Amino acid sequence: MHFFRAFLIVLFFSIQTQSQSKKYKIHTVAFYNFENLYDTVDDIFTNDDEWTPNGAQHWTTEKYQQKLKNLARVLSEIGTPENSNAPTLIGGAEIENRGVLEDLIKEPKLQSLDLGIIHFDSPDKRGIDVALLYQKKYFRPTSYSNIPLIIYKKEIPQKEETEVVDDEIEAKKESKNRVFTRDQLLVSGFLENEEIHIIVNHWPSKSGGEKATSLFREAAGKLNRKIIDSLQRINPQAKVLTMGDFNDGPFNKSIKVGLGAKSLKTEVAEFDVFNPFEELANKGLGTIAYRDSWNIFDQIIMTASLVKSDFSSFNFWKAGIFSRTYLIQNSGAYKGYPLRNTLSEAGFSDHLPVYVYLIKEFK
Repeated sequence: MHFFRAFLIVLFFSIQTQSQSKKYKIHTVAFYNFENLYDTVDDIFTNDDEWTPNGAQHWTTEKYQQKLKNLARVLSEIGTPENSNAPTLIGGAEIENRGVLEDLIKEPKLQSLDLGIIHFDSPDKRGIDVALLYQKKYFRPTSYSNIPLIIYKKEIPQKEETEVVDDEIEAKKESKNRVFTRDQLLVSGFLENEEIHIIVNHWPSKSGGEKATSLFREAAGKLNRKIIDSLQRINPQAKVLTMGDFNDGPFNKSIKVGLGAKSLKTEVAEFDVFNPFEELANKGLGTIAYRDSWNIFDQIIMTASLVKSDFSSFNFWKAGIFSRTYLIQNSGAYKGYPLRNTLSEAGFSDHLPVYVYLIKEFK
């Protein structure tokens, strides 16, 4: 009986519609860049040396534990007050390994949620990955895979058919020129009894200059679109959410052309994707600040099948950026910026989390 009451409190709420009250089930889907969630152990296979006690960041056990507490607090509160339950699905980025996620979900603020973990090690040279956390009582994964993004610093010339080459030498050339970045994580499963697909992303950064690296993110957008297309070929009504730190805003070519995201529901045709965060960007909101300018790199984009006025099944209601005073620096040169890690203390992140609500009418 106690569980049943909690279930009602968590999942059912009222939305006032033309003086008529309707009841809906609600699930929050969130994404958060955890910003350098490293443990303190030196991994000899990745460039994580600075995130060790003797490294440049002086990353101690105390800082690591504080970082876990900080992240747990945020994850437990995203989506409130509309939904008193923590997010059902949480995409994360800048994660060193599965171990740090296992430590995170054991934090007191998250332990009662009984979170599952889906994570793969990626080829990123810093050793940072993406992952999906999910509440086991609401979401049941049925398949998951990591899809590599193969990109190069410069175009590798095509070999002539008659050209005799040494395969080993060519492989070394390709490896030398390849940009090792994060894989795109695809998870399929059932949200309650409805099939849904989630892609978690962390696209290539602007390190080296925005113009010089734009092609990398455009390639990431095209790969994302290819994954969505493959799901829609199997089921034209496939419900797909692609989320992540795209390292580009809603107006960049990787999002608008590579992924083909639309900004208005009225523009969204059958196989299109909709980006509700473009509207928030137009309002001057942001998830990351640089040189006193805000942008929305963190977004959750969805297929047309989730953008319907019929709530007989789970569909998109609204999107938001989760911001609280404790997530913002209140002094110093970066006053007003997200409260990130410093040499003296563990912060939260240099990004703010984002979320969308999926709702379904309860009859």
